[in-house]
Amino acid sequence: MKEPKHSLWARLQDATYAHPKLTIGLTVGMIIVALGAPTGAWFLLPQTQTNNQTAAVIKDQEPPTPAQKFYSPLTGVEVADEAATKRQVTALMLENSMYARPQSGIKDSGVVFEAIAEGGITRLAALYQEQRPQMIGPVRSVRPYYIDWMAPFDAAIGHVGGSFNALNTIRNGTFKDIDQFFNGAYYQRATDREAPHNVYTSFDKLDELNQKKGFTSSAFTGWERKAEHPAETPTANKINVSVSGAAYNVAYDYDKTTNSYIRFLGGEPSKDREAGQVTPKVVIVLKIPTHLGFEDGYREQMDTNGVGDAFIFQDGTAIKGHWRKDGQKAQMTFYDNNGRRILLNAGQTWMTVVAPEKNVSWQ
Repeated sequence: MKEPKHSLWARLQDATYAHPKLTIGLTVGMIIVALGAPTGAWFLLPQTQTNNQTAAVIKDQEPPTPAQKFYSPLTGVEVADEAATKRQVTALMLENSMYARPQSGIKDSGVVFEAIAEGGITRLAALYQEQRPQMIGPVRSVRPYYIDWMAPFDAAIGHVGGSFNALNTIRNGTFKDIDQFFNGAYYQRATDREAPHNVYTSFDKLDELNQKKGFTSSAFTGWERKAEHPAETPTANKINVSVSGAAYNVAYDYDKTTNSYIRFLGGEPSKDREAGQVTPKVVIVLKIPTHLGFEDGYREQMDTNGVGDAFIFQDGTAIKGHWRKDGQKAQMTFYDNNGRRILLNAGQTWMTVVAPEKNVSWQ
């Protein structure tokens, strides 16, 4: 029986005669529908396109690949590119006496070690990588235990001379020594302070000096860092550290708004002359055995390797645990009293070293 001209079948035949490329798609689609449809019922399904144009549309809809992020191995702070993660770490010995305050460049340092240098007077070893302050000082002499703390960072060490044992160590050929004694053109004397409290430098000069000596990158393992998790109810809002005496004792007020610590030194706000109030993200107090030993006179000596008590303050909380260091160039690590590694918040990390009998308190 011949189909009437006005039937669907006839209209489809006419369409395929006019457009032969449709024949296969239409026929297969109709067969599939016809097999599952009631007698006499016909339905036309559109043909699925699989041409290159459709594939291109699908490809365009794929989500973009996230940009890779890079982080400073010194502080854990995000930096611009991979090259910044390998930049030479530079450490400077900075004076902390009453005559040196306020210092320059300490707010921009990534890691700071604070300890007694002599006669109860503390000194700072300040390490830099991503930040490049243009006024740093006053720069002073180095001691052996500071070298032990700076060594794991593969740092170029800036100083103005040092004690007998310190100079024998730093000049033994295994350290990146940028002593002012032999590189005077890269340091300058300020005119508004008296010697020896007036030696300053800048990263324009230090970068040039490091480049000249071939100190172009630092290979080291930094501390493991974590995302910040400020405590809903802080348990360590005020921290007091007995170091040596009223002028050198340290205190901190926790600032929940910034999740950082407002530093005080000798009862006064601890400030950078150019950049203002010092506010580290992490505060660590290390208890390390200390005694007098003879070098070029009797000087402070510290047992930097081994294990000792540590107090880690971050996120408004306090963790009492311990530090561990297994050799001069081995990185210091931190553990809680259950033996679990303590991860640190990203940002400036300030460490104060005290004798085991000194008091550390918080509330």
